[in-house]
Amino acid sequence: MKKIVFPVLLVFVVLLAMLYPEIFLNWRGFESSLLIVPLLQVIMFGVGTEMSLRDFLGVIQMPKGVIVGMICQFTIMPLLGFTLAKGFDFPSEIAAGLILVGSSPSGLASNVMSYLAKANLALSVTMTAVATAIAPVLTPFLMSMLGGEFVPVDFFGMMWSIVQIVIIPVSLGLAFNGFMKGKIKWLDQLMPGISMGGIILIIGVITANGRESLMEIGLLLILACFLHNALGYILGFFASKLAGLDQKSCKTIALEVGMQNSGLASGIALQMGKIATVGLAPAVFGPLMNFTGSLLASYWRKKSEENQ
Repeated sequence: MKKIVFPVLLVFVVLLAMLYPEIFLNWRGFESSLLIVPLLQVIMFGVGTEMSLRDFLGVIQMPKGVIVGMICQFTIMPLLGFTLAKGFDFPSEIAAGLILVGSSPSGLASNVMSYLAKANLALSVTMTAVATAIAPVLTPFLMSMLGGEFVPVDFFGMMWSIVQIVIIPVSLGLAFNGFMKGKIKWLDQLMPGISMGGIILIIGVITANGRESLMEIGLLLILACFLHNALGYILGFFASKLAGLDQKSCKTIALEVGMQNSGLASGIALQMGKIATVGLAPAVFGPLMNFTGSLLASYWRKKSEENQ
C-alpha cells in the first residue's frame, strides 16, 4: 500500500484542483503560487540530506555507466520533448513546458524506483547527483537550443533560478548530512513527509492555475507526457543495452531517463512568470511518471525475484 499512496494522492489532488481550483489559488489574499519556490527549496534540502560526497565519487567507481547515463539523460528526453511538442502542435508556451521537462535532470523519485526495482541503486544515486550538479548549465543550454523558438529563454536567468532552487539547498543538505545526520532524529523522520506534502501541494497549485488550458488540451497533453515518459524508459533501456551495460544498470538508466525532476521544471516555469502555461507539462508529467515508474519498478522487482 505504501508504494501506491503517493501516486494516488497526486491523482486525487489533480482532480480536486480541476474541480475546485479556488482551494489552491488564493488563501485570504495570499497567492499560493508564491509557495512553490520555497517548497522546492525545502524538498531539495531534503534531497541533499539523503546524499553524501560518496555519491559523486561513484563517477570514478563506475565511469561507463555514469557517462552513458548522462548522455542518455540529456539527449533522449530533450529531443523527445521537442519532437512531441512539434508533433502535437501545442501552443508555444505549452510546447516549451514539454521541452523544459525533457531538459531537466532526474530527481529523487528515480532513486526510489531503482531501489524498488532491485536495479543498480548506487548508479542511480550517482546519476542523480551528477545530473543535478550539471543542470544549471545544461538545462538552460538545451532550453535555449530547443525551446527558444517557442518562448524567449534567458540563459543566465534560468541558470540562477536552478542554482537558487537546487544547488544551494542541496549543498546545505549535504552539509547537514555531513555534520548533523542522525543527531536530530525527528527532522530525519519528518523530511520525507514534508517532501511528499510539498510536491503534492505544488502539483495542486500548478493544476489550479492552468485549469483553463488543461480543459482545452488536457487529454492531448496527458498523451504527450505519457509518450515522453514511456519512450524515455524504452530508449534509455535499449541505448544502455547497446552500450554494453549489464541488465541492472540498463534498468537504472531507463528509470533515470524516463523520470525527470518535474518539480524543478515547475519552479523554473514560475520564475519565468508562466506557471499557468509552461508549468502545465511538469504538473502532468510528475504524477504520471510516479504512477508508471511504480508499475515498472514492481514488474522488474517481480521478474528479479522469479529469476532468483
